[in-house]
Amino acid sequence: MEKIVSTKKWSAAIRINHWVTVLSILILIGTGLYIARPFTASAGDTMDRYLMGYMRFFHILFGMLLSFAFIWRVYLAFFSRFKADWKDFFAFLDFKNLVKQIKFYLLISDEAPEEKYIYLPMQSLAYLGIMFMILAIIVTGFVLTGSGFDKGLVGFIYIFVKPLHTMLGLATVKFLHHILMWFFILYLIVHVYMALWTNAVKKDGTLFSMINGMMLEKKK
Repeated sequence: MEKIVSTKKWSAAIRINHWVTVLSILILIGTGLYIARPFTASAGDTMDRYLMGYMRFFHILFGMLLSFAFIWRVYLAFFSRFKADWKDFFAFLDFKNLVKQIKFYLLISDEAPEEKYIYLPMQSLAYLGIMFMILAIIVTGFVLTGSGFDKGLVGFIYIFVKPLHTMLGLATVKFLHHILMWFFILYLIVHVYMALWTNAVKKDGTLFSMINGMMLEKKK
């Protein structure tokens, strides 16, 4: 007879990193949309209209926070004392289980994929993809910001990303940075939908697992 037990799946470090990343991305999307196409301006004298300045400040601030969160997540993937999950990011290489998950999600089959890793195949592919997207938007962001700075931390980092500026040109880098933002928006929509869908279908506590760290599992 099967019984449902609550087991810890996510450490506090992973959960904090997740929400820091989410917060950073949301604020970066909001400020980025304004920077790309300002939709309002502060009333009053020109010298007091500093809304764009504030938007740029918070965009750069949370861009730095996202960068530190990314470095921290990579560290956890290899050195977490709870679960160093770098191998789990490649669960999608189990093609048989990947196909099984696709069929299950498309309601073609009622056979759930095997949970061999901490992530299912499609999740591992999505999470690996978002890691590369974060890296790409950080690098392009440092090119755009660093091109106007020659001092401080940003100026120092710009030394390493300047070859990309030289190779592609600032306009192309800006275009790539903007396109990546829309990919993040699409990813967030799909990610939230899949979390809701999985929680409703599998009833495993997926929706709240990044809050309490616990998931429900069936054990004999």
